[in-house]
Amino acid sequence: MRRLATFCFAFAAGVFAAQYLLPDWLLPYAAAGCVALGALWAWLLHGDNRRRAAIIGAALALALCYDCLYVRLVQAPFEALAGTQRELRMEAVDFPSETDYGSRVEVRVLDRGLHGKAVYYGSASLLDVEPGMRLTANVYVNSAATIRDAEVATHTSRGVFALLYARGEAAVEDGSAGSLRYLPQRLARQMQRVVAESFPARTRAFMNAILLGDRYDLATEDKTYLSEAGLYHVTAVSGLHCAFLLSLLSFLVGKHRRRLLSAVAIPILALYAVMVGLTPSVLRACIMMTFLLLAPLFRRESDPPTALSFALFLILAANPFAVKSVSLQLSFAAVSGMIWLGARLFERIRTKKRSKAAYLALASLATTAGALVFTVPLTAFYFGYLVLLAPLSNLLCLWAATFTFAAGLIVTLLGMAFLPLARILAYLPHFGAWYLLTAAKWLTKIPYHAVYFANNYLKLWLVYAYAMFGVCYAAKRGKWRYVTASGLAVATLALTVWLNALPMHGGSLHMVALDVGQGQSVALHSKGATALMDCGSSSYVDAGDVTADYLQSAGIRKVDYFVLSHYHADHCNGLPVLLSRLKVGRFVLPDVEEGDALRAEVLALAERYEIPVTFVRRKEAFVIGDATLTVYPPVTEGDMNEECLTAVCTTGSFDALFTGDMDANTEYRVIASYQIPDIEVLMVGHHGSRYSTGGDLLAEVKPETGVISCGLNNRYGHPNEETLYRLTGAGVEVYRTDLQGNIHITVN
Repeated sequence: MRRLATFCFAFAAGVFAAQYLLPDWLLPYAAAGCVALGALWAWLLHGDNRRRAAIIGAALALALCYDCLYVRLVQAPFEALAGTQRELRMEAVDFPSETDYGSRVEVRVLDRGLHGKAVYYGSASLLDVEPGMRLTANVYVNSAATIRDAEVATHTSRGVFALLYARGEAAVEDGSAGSLRYLPQRLARQMQRVVAESFPARTRAFMNAILLGDRYDLATEDKTYLSEAGLYHVTAVSGLHCAFLLSLLSFLVGKHRRRLLSAVAIPILALYAVMVGLTPSVLRACIMMTFLLLAPLFRRESDPPTALSFALFLILAANPFAVKSVSLQLSFAAVSGMIWLGARLFERIRTKKRSKAAYLALASLATTAGALVFTVPLTAFYFGYLVLLAPLSNLLCLWAATFTFAAGLIVTLLGMAFLPLARILAYLPHFGAWYLLTAAKWLTKIPYHAVYFANNYLKLWLVYAYAMFGVCYAAKRGKWRYVTASGLAVATLALTVWLNALPMHGGSLHMVALDVGQGQSVALHSKGATALMDCGSSSYVDAGDVTADYLQSAGIRKVDYFVLSHYHADHCNGLPVLLSRLKVGRFVLPDVEEGDALRAEVLALAERYEIPVTFVRRKEAFVIGDATLTVYPPVTEGDMNEECLTAVCTTGSFDALFTGDMDANTEYRVIASYQIPDIEVLMVGHHGSRYSTGGDLLAEVKPETGVISCGLNNRYGHPNEETLYRLTGAGVEVYRTDLQGNIHITVN
């Protein structure tokens, strides 16, 4: 069994190297090198080590060659079509979902030479399509590996290699709709319908998430509460849910009836995996549980490392790009932590006599601790935070997650047979969902429930903490070494939090242009008061999360004023997440375009969170500690960019100017209409567009420093060379978020 584990882990290492470390042209040479090194070590070593070296060398070489072939045969043909328009034949592999501009559906492309899946975006008429139906459409092909100027693995890790945008209506045929092949998708849709008719809106969204992994309708604040409390994993269908399902089946069938349990559980687990979309974490769990169920029947010991490695091998053999799946990495890291660390911690605990309740609590803590040790670096890298209360959250809530999943599944299945019965029994899982969401909300109210890696000291602390505990483990001596290390870790963590917040307590004004990609979010802080100029991005990041992470890391829990320059998504689409994490005292908004959809969304958020609104119709002044933020109304009508607010932040002899996305003509009207002082810092207009930051403005306000907020290698070409030339020609020192990250200006 362990030879199989060696081969599978080595194969996974090879795929990881191919996807993350090695260029495509080097893969065949690297494979040859692995074979040569494996043969050399096999010749030098003896016994089991010789076999192990040969296995590792062969597995690495196989993985590198396989990845190279997969890229050329599956991804490359789609990439060759990127940027072109053509007619394609497709088969829907799932039900469509609604989008802001119509609908989308995952499809299998049927044209010769194209072997992967794609996502097809079309009109609302697509919502009538069922899995198995054939579509023929004229489409514009986009790569699924590059979105909004950023390389992403969201789609390719799921086997989707193209985004297809309709150019006209698609011709639809029945194809294989209604066939047994798509039974899991139809069952999932039926479950969604039962949930929709049995539960109230908030619970309905949560039940769809915990049962089927569909988090689309989950409210932003609920997502935030669950994430900040370390409980979001209960809504991402994973091994936890498969374990719930297997426990339920064991209870119904009887855990001692192994053959019957295996015969029932294995097909049901496979069916459930297809129903929830064959995510890597679910596949991992199903494969491992199949090993667990079959091992006793073949008189073999269950070996978790072998089962884990074989699951990883099968997933990567099906799609090497899955190695970049965040859910796969977190899932395998968590299970590895449970196997190699959690089990050892529990063995130490169980040596003493304790009550059953204490055993369960300590087992939960040991399992959580083992998983956290292996997943914290990944969470820090991908999500930028560390939930300090995660062990407590899991202890308080995992039982409720188990209950809610089991009760919800039973109620939903009963509802598929007799809906009125599901409506009567729905209060049971409804209570579980209410408890989970309420507990998550109150856990996030605890100060320092989480810390954020916007704090650079925290990154150093994480390395220090792992190194310190690693030394303790290697030393194997000293009765109190782990207690001492834990105390030092807590003390140094408190120090990092204090050090990061310390600079905000000095100076008369702090101006921070946050790196939100192609968008804008600028924080102004003075003597305990904070204003925020815009919060949005068109890049593949959430400006609300970036802003909240930074402010909370700096010890700021409230934004006194949110000033929106104009109603464009790249200046305000971060608001929903921001409001779910921080209190905002007042909205300051331009009074234009009453029929605009984004204006309606912003006002709906203000009403939902009971935030007063000031519409700027004349000059307004807002006090921010030792600074004053003066906001001027738009000077012209027309395009939304020309109806921006103008703002000047002043403290002592320092002035900073914000013009939103105005063009040069509108800037000229501003300086002709208002008395704008000479300024020290200019927030360069429209992310450095060639049509903004004109010569008249630069000559009038004479800025010393210019700050440009834009995304790296963005498709608009911002900042434009002409704009940079005008700025440097006027003697302006330029800073850019795409090159330098957050730009922090302190006024003493």
